[in-house]
Amino acid sequence: MALIECHNLTKEYRKGDNVIRPLDDVNLEVHEGRFLALMGPSGSGKTTLLNLIAGIDQPTSGSLVIDGQDIAHLSRSRLATWRSQYIGYIFQLYNLVPVLSAYENVELPLLLHSMSRKQRHQRVSSALEMVGIADRHDHYPRQLSGGQEQRVAIARAIVTDPRIIVADEPTGDLDKPSANAIMELLRRLTDELNKTLIMVTHDPATSRYADQTLHLDKGRLVEAENELETATQEAPA
Repeated sequence: MALIECHNLTKEYRKGDNVIRPLDDVNLEVHEGRFLALMGPSGSGKTTLLNLIAGIDQPTSGSLVIDGQDIAHLSRSRLATWRSQYIGYIFQLYNLVPVLSAYENVELPLLLHSMSRKQRHQRVSSALEMVGIADRHDHYPRQLSGGQEQRVAIARAIVTDPRIIVADEPTGDLDKPSANAIMELLRRLTDELNKTLIMVTHDPATSRYADQTLHLDKGRLVEAENELETATQEAPA
């Protein structure tokens, strides 16, 4: 069974007399440990789908089953609890708290969980070590490069040991060397920690790190996927 199952997933907004549908009847399955990239033009529904899977928003219709539970029908309070257990979110612009050190930024999600200070310290130290920035634990965001800030943001996303990591343009604000380093790190999370990772990107070079790329246009899945292209290329004549 897939970890994530979207069935006829639709999201609508009303703007005056008009109905805007950023996501239209999407069906999708993502298995545990997979790295999925979502591509498409601006306004195609990529971030909407990402936010629905992350439990930040709720669909208008359809079902969204994650690990056997339909989160489309959870209350706001139950959804917040579910999100703290299942989801780690990586933002394009890092969203670090400027007055907190790298260590304190990574520790923030753990304050919502019942654990001792020693347990939090072990989790934060392990996460910072995993992303290769343990030696910057006492630095503030203003003292870090963009790539280092994103590593702190990734450590914050994984510190609660979530089943799913979602990333919205995680390299969009980085130069090419920093972007490549971040993508190699995200690839390691799926390979070594068996995390399921869903990433929105506009960059074809970034999407090549994923196991599968899906394309959206006007709220619909219109094309898939890296695996099919690879299989075609490798098939014997």
